[in-house]
Amino acid sequence: MPGRILLDTTVIIALLSEDHAVIGQLRAADEVFVPSIAIGELFYGAYKSRQLQENIEIIRRFAHENTTLPADWETAELYGRIKSRLGQRGRPIPENDIWIAAIALQYDLELAARDAHFAEVEGLALQSW
Repeated sequence: MPGRILLDTTVIIALLSEDHAVIGQLRAADEVFVPSIAIGELFYGAYKSRQLQENIEIIRRFAHENTTLPADWETAELYGRIKSRLGQRGRPIPENDIWIAAIALQYDLELAARDAHFAEVEGLALQSW
């Protein structure tokens, strides 16, 4: 499905594992972006892994080869709004995923993810990969 896509960590992991379904979806995308929060989650996983140096190198290469979007004050405002609305509805999702959703909304991107809880975020265009 063509479009401007932001990749969630679950999709990035699938991509790095050479998941053919994800690779096929990416080929159809017009533009692909990566949230800095997802890069942080990948580094966290690497630091817990047995192949630390190898995984660090893979993440660094991936980050340098892709357009990474940082969180800024506008992201922070969207984060606050999303978290507040989720709390009011009693539908919390993981903190990092709120940040990732905020970046997707900020840049008007569709989020490619494998976590169903992103559907709780109002106004978020979501692709389930």
